[in-house]
Amino acid sequence: MSVLPPPSAVDSRILLRRRVTVRGVVQGVGFRPYVHTLATSLRLSGHVTNTPEGVVAEVEGAPEAVVRFCARIAPDAPPLARVDAVDHQDVPAVGGTGFTILASRTAGPARTLVPPDTATCADCLRELTDPTDRRHRHPFVNCTHCGPRFTIVTGLPYDRAQTTMAGFPMCPDCAREYADPADRRFHAQPVACPACGPRLRLFVPGPQAGDPASPVATADPVPVARTLLASGAILAIKGLGGYHLACDATDEGAVARLRLRKSRGDKPFAVMARGLDDVEPLVRLTAKERGLLTGPARPIVLLRRRTRVAGAVARPADAVAPGSPDLGVLLPYTPLHHLLFGLPGDAEGPRLLVMTSGNTSGEPIVTDDAEARERLAHLADGWLTHDRPIQVPCDDSVVRVCDGKPLIVRRARGYAPLPLDLPLPVRPSLAVGGDLKNVLGLGEGRRAWLSAHIGDMDDLATQRAFERAVGQLGSITPVRPRLLAADRHPGYRSAQWAVHNARGRPVVRVQHHHAHVASAMAEHGLDGSRPVLGVAFDGTGYGDDKAVWGGEFLLADYDGYTRLAHLAYVPLPGGDAAVRRPYRMALAHLRAAGIDWSGDLACVTACPREELPVLARQLERELNCVPTSSMGRLFDAVSSLAGVCHRAGYEAQAAVELEAAALRVPSEDTTAYSFGLLEATRPGDGPLRADPAPVLAAIVADLRAGADREAVAARFHRAVVDLVHRVCRRARETHKVDTVALTGGVFVNSVLSSACAAALDAAGFTVLRHHLVPPGDGGLALGQLMVAARAGDPQGST
Repeated sequence: MSVLPPPSAVDSRILLRRRVTVRGVVQGVGFRPYVHTLATSLRLSGHVTNTPEGVVAEVEGAPEAVVRFCARIAPDAPPLARVDAVDHQDVPAVGGTGFTILASRTAGPARTLVPPDTATCADCLRELTDPTDRRHRHPFVNCTHCGPRFTIVTGLPYDRAQTTMAGFPMCPDCAREYADPADRRFHAQPVACPACGPRLRLFVPGPQAGDPASPVATADPVPVARTLLASGAILAIKGLGGYHLACDATDEGAVARLRLRKSRGDKPFAVMARGLDDVEPLVRLTAKERGLLTGPARPIVLLRRRTRVAGAVARPADAVAPGSPDLGVLLPYTPLHHLLFGLPGDAEGPRLLVMTSGNTSGEPIVTDDAEARERLAHLADGWLTHDRPIQVPCDDSVVRVCDGKPLIVRRARGYAPLPLDLPLPVRPSLAVGGDLKNVLGLGEGRRAWLSAHIGDMDDLATQRAFERAVGQLGSITPVRPRLLAADRHPGYRSAQWAVHNARGRPVVRVQHHHAHVASAMAEHGLDGSRPVLGVAFDGTGYGDDKAVWGGEFLLADYDGYTRLAHLAYVPLPGGDAAVRRPYRMALAHLRAAGIDWSGDLACVTACPREELPVLARQLERELNCVPTSSMGRLFDAVSSLAGVCHRAGYEAQAAVELEAAALRVPSEDTTAYSFGLLEATRPGDGPLRADPAPVLAAIVADLRAGADREAVAARFHRAVVDLVHRVCRRARETHKVDTVALTGGVFVNSVLSSACAAALDAAGFTVLRHHLVPPGDGGLALGQLMVAARAGDPQGST
């Protein structure tokens, strides 16, 4: 940012004209009317316009007034603006009077930032509920302070003609507001009203099985939709970034039907509550969590459930989040959501709604109306839709609070596509992320743009969504990639896409856990001049020895890493089959530990009788048994061994339910199991190995002595914390490293993350945990960008 001369240093006898370029999130947030108001209040003439660079203003007048204008333009910016840079350049004075807002300039590369979608502001909510206001009950009320942004943008600069609102000509009243710099809706691109805006429609199938859906003839379909939800129907509801599937969260039958139709397994549903009063009896809320629930981003917030709910309150059905210690809660963030819950005087409807992505599990969220009628036909009993197209798919973000700070589990609506600042400049690059929870990223200079959450790449529809996201993110950033970064796994579809679309550009292959550690380093602004100790715990990552890594201690910077320690290898019997059936991992771990498969162990009885001998032969002959050091798979094994979860219907279910069991243990129980540490006996024998055999033996002994699953779960968590503490202390003694990054999907577990951080902090370590990107694979692209940028002559490039 340019340094401004003090007013006293400027000759007040002459006119001064200055061109001011403001970069950041400055389009679609009311920045030009703000500049207009600021300039006219200081009696300055000139103009302001949107350009691909950002907002450019020229102001002319008394030198002291120009200086004050430049000093105030960033600190006093509108609430949704984010000013990253302000550049000043003196230009010749031209005279003239008045300050005008010019039409946007479209020439040049796109360097401004597209704002994320934001929740309906208080002013718009007042209009929505005011019977005397012309936007009373308008489902698309918005202004420069709220509403859709990222999901409607088709190009830059951000003007109505380059949004999906281009097809809705403004009525005279809206046009007058849009053109008035003093109005809250000045150049609010989605501005509309009942006379000229998008329209809601409700479609329901005919009375006979197989009848096509037809529109319900009503001027206002919302009361009909509310009645359908109250009667147990499942509705597909078009939102900002895609369709939701919604039902009454208190209706056990409706939730069970939705779970069955969506092939959801036991994966928890998110619940949208009418307001905080409906949330507070169900969960424990901190001030930080309240802020997230009611803030402009409005993510799904994972909240600890109360063990007892007193009073006559609306409670979610048991099928909403079976086995989970948390309830995912969000509050209404569009006018339509508020209308669905009802305004004062409306008929009573559900106070809690399941709101889950409109898709079959594993597929990307549906955005197209015709596609929604087809792909959601077997899921929904009706469609509440509208005619404003969705340009960019964008799921709800998921956040939890850990030790008073946000931990992003899924970064999407409300956060994407805001860029992240980088500690080092990177070459123009595209990082394609991983295959699970895919997020891609573009980077150039000291800035990285991450896409919204895309999904798991094993589905063809997700792969198509990935390709669209590459083009869409490229269209709103200045990045023209000269290299690509991808995971080293040879079977990853994201990496294969990078190779097939390289077009002569280098493809840098980045080891999975190195990318996790680099992501944490970048998020915390580390320049890589000193290595950190990365504790990277997850389910699956391709290792240098072609084994499945996942319990790793890496001494790492952006240039490379050394594997200092890891969880001892055990066979992964049947690959994905072992992930879906945690009892298989338990049996593999018991065999590796030399513990018999006794019939008194829950994991043995959980294994079908005919499968046991087949599994034993598979392990004995090492057939389809790639070795794994995965901490995620060890959590699965202990979950089954303790009798918590034997079959996983969704990713990490066994670990989630083990965490839930650990939370139920009284605080006075502080017993912990202990891993063995196996030293290398000769130079070159390999890194230090953490042996889980003593932990497994202690668990079996506890179970046979009558210990309950909750005690076992808590003692296992403490064992992992002790392991992290011991290995990090040894690494500090040997390598003089005092910064530890906790990363990888296992650290979404807040019990483990919090305890590890506390133990390391007490030992004098600086602890890095994720707050801006997910610790899991949704943060890989950021680490890939940083590592690839350092590859001068890309090793392992394709």
